[in-house]
Amino acid sequence: MIRRLTPAWLALLLAMPVTAQAPAGWLERVDASTDAADPDDVRNVTVTAVANGFEVRNGPAVTLWNPANTASGNYTLEGTFTLLQPSGHVNYYGLIYGGRGLEGAQQSYIYFLVAQNGSFIIRHRVGNDTVHDIIGRTPNAAVVGMAAGAAPSVNRLQVRVGANDTQYVVNGTVVHTAPKSGMAAQTDGIWGVRVNHVIPGVRVEGLRVTQN
Repeated sequence: MIRRLTPAWLALLLAMPVTAQAPAGWLERVDASTDAADPDDVRNVTVTAVANGFEVRNGPAVTLWNPANTASGNYTLEGTFTLLQPSGHVNYYGLIYGGRGLEGAQQSYIYFLVAQNGSFIIRHRVGNDTVHDIIGRTPNAAVVGMAAGAAPSVNRLQVRVGANDTQYVVNGTVVHTAPKSGMAAQTDGIWGVRVNHVIPGVRVEGLRVTQN
């Protein structure tokens, strides 16, 4: 069962109804939209267990993690993401890593996400409102997109952390390499998943870390 984080000082940001049946020990943090022009379509986040992972259906954006899932040194984090239905507009989903303080106001992590239009982003989040681009929205042929009415799209994402740099990989293709400096140096910490808002369905399977 996923436990929902709703500290009193984050009530407006995080207090959203949720139905959850995901792996034991996982936590959830939601980011409700504050943009009237781009509202969440529903108030719920639903996480349902499947054979090799779980499925996420959401209105607000959600970050999911298990505090026991940490990685350090040289490692590869990977997972397979199946977009079951497209969003009404471009939204992203994928991996987080290097997580620290995820339950509090000073949360910090890096995320590597893909979208239905065949693009990816790599960003560093600090606190509730600050996000820095490591690389902004970038189209790449390795990302399997999904048009309205098309069959589900499948993307295997990997973050390969080495001694001097980090490689970001989609379906076996390195789409970006960042030196381990500045924001991209934060690679030790908690890993998990992020699904941005208004995505009707994403299946997450095969999440794992292996030491390089």
